Amino acid sequence: MEINYLREFVVLAETENFLEASDSLFISQSSLSKHIKVLENEMGYPLFDRTTRKVHLNEYGKILLGYAKQIASLQYQYTTALNNQSENIKHSITIGSIPVMAPYHITDEILKFKRENKSYYVNLIEGESAELKELLRHNKCELAFIRDEDENNDEFAKIAYEEDQLVAVLPAYHQLAQEKQISLTQLRFEDFLFLQPTSLLYNLCQQECQKAGFTPNIIYTGQRAENIIDLIEKGMGVSLLMKKPIEYLSSPKISLVDIYPKISTQIKIYYKKDVVLSQPARHFINSIQMHK
Repeated sequence: MEINYLREFVVLAETENFLEASDSLFISQSSLSKHIKVLENEMGYPLFDRTTRKVHLNEYGKILLGYAKQIASLQYQYTTALNNQSENIKHSITIGSIPVMAPYHITDEILKFKRENKSYYVNLIEGESAELKELLRHNKCELAFIRDEDENNDEFAKIAYEEDQLVAVLPAYHQLAQEKQISLTQLRFEDFLFLQPTSLLYNLCQQECQKAGFTPNIIYTGQRAENIIDLIEKGMGVSLLMKKPIEYLSSPKISLVDIYPKISTQIKIYYKKDVVLSQPARHFINSIQMHK
């Protein structure tokens, strides 16, 4: 049995999408499909229920998944050990990331990778999404953690990393602060504090408010969520921000309330489709997948 096919099975099981899985495995969709068929034939059972766009593990696939993860993890470990044996050979990788790293454990993943891989140098660049895409275009970094905008272009391959949702950030004494969830229309008469207009979240919040039937009264925009939280605590207004970073910064003086219907975004690892990634870049992506 080809061990790589088991790793491909694990990635497909996680993504439930042939395009996303093939992008993160650096193979074509047709190759991935053939490999899964070979694996299913060797096992003697179908492993997935297939629909037009998605695949889902069936009962046989669920049984195999735990064992396949162990084998794929061992493959990552012995590959890392062999790389580390070549102490005189040093390779480097440059990774870009949006500024909000700690709440999404991006810093944890990079530090873990550095500790495990002694033969790799890791350079980290922080920037907004548009800046990071320019760095990728000009080969200033190989990989970048970017909040996805669902753009319809074939310039970048994208690997799903983390999902988050928009929440209302209110003063703790606000009349809606104790609700489990609210609609955006319930905030239509509020004063809003948003991140800077060049940010993805500013545009997202504007669009979602417009969809809810109102134009938000924006009285402040800034670069740092910490300043927005401080102003909310002091009663200057309310905000719409991503849940995980604000939970990371939260205080008893504010309340986070889920928005209904749910408004989600995804952090994805971007790379250029027209380049062959280096060995460290491929190994980093493998590290992310194995540590999920």
